Amino acid sequence: MYFAPKIRLLLTIGIVFLFFTACHKDEEPTYPQTDRHDRIPADAVKVTPAIDLYPPILHSAEYEEPVPLDAEINTAGAEDSPFIPADRDELYFFFTPDANIPPEEQVKDDVSGIYVSTRNGNGWSEAKRVWLQDPGKLALDGAEFVEGNHMLFVSAREGYTGLHWFSAVFENNLWSHWEPVNFDPSYQVGELHIYGNELYYHSSKSGSIGKTDIWMLENVNGNWQNPVNITAVNTAEDDCLPYITPDGSEMWFSRFCDSSPAIYRSKRIDGVWQEPELIISRFAGEPTLDRDGNIYFVHHFYKNDTMIEADIYVARKK
Repeated sequence: MYFAPKIRLLLTIGIVFLFFTACHKDEEPTYPQTDRHDRIPADAVKVTPAIDLYPPILHSAEYEEPVPLDAEINTAGAEDSPFIPADRDELYFFFTPDANIPPEEQVKDDVSGIYVSTRNGNGWSEAKRVWLQDPGKLALDGAEFVEGNHMLFVSAREGYTGLHWFSAVFENNLWSHWEPVNFDPSYQVGELHIYGNELYYHSSKSGSIGKTDIWMLENVNGNWQNPVNITAVNTAEDDCLPYITPDGSEMWFSRFCDSSPAIYRSKRIDGVWQEPELIISRFAGEPTLDRDGNIYFVHHFYKNDTMIEADIYVARKK
């Protein structure tokens, strides 16, 4: 999620990696086989709804009460940044074994990064690591967007200073061909969602109404340009992490409500985004929807003003 304290790599701008030239290999790459569960601290206690001090609050009669996903997804570590592609029967998310481990340590643990699970009946299969770097080279990846066989993601990695957007292609059952994506730096493109020729993202760039606004870029001859502030959904607070439904009729995003992250929805009527409505509040954010209209989001668990864990939740459409 975009909100502090943040468990993912979006607060790792100071990380600098040395450049090492990768050797081209014809054989299939061999990656570490470390089980993510083995990196979770032995004294970690799995938080459940029964002991959650600040459970999410549902504000819509359209959905059932939010519940956490099963153990194939959620652990005593931190799961974050869920994303379900419109045309792939998959759930992507970010995982790190301990929310209190700094990013410069996460990058070396062989398990922090993007994971994927496939739909298994009404549930999801055991999540598997998505590798987006050559074996033996360091990278911390997150903020994924997947459409068809293409992925956009943010990465801090060897050969680059700070954070950069990258793209990857899925072929031969692997993600590969990753390369940097060069958005105009003045746009300050944060986490994004693409719908047709529209790219929605959050940014604190010049011209923003609040701390962070949702903006839209237009694809013109293959280039993303002409930033437009979506004033209908932006406030003086952080409005961020947009998700657009496959038919383009709804924008789901995150904003603070009563001092914690919450999920809002704006409907597009006759091409115009409407006043957003509150759907789920209290440490709920980064919404994504499946083909049935169920809402998946990240819920952060807090104790004594400290974030101790995060899980992926679902609020099923009635």
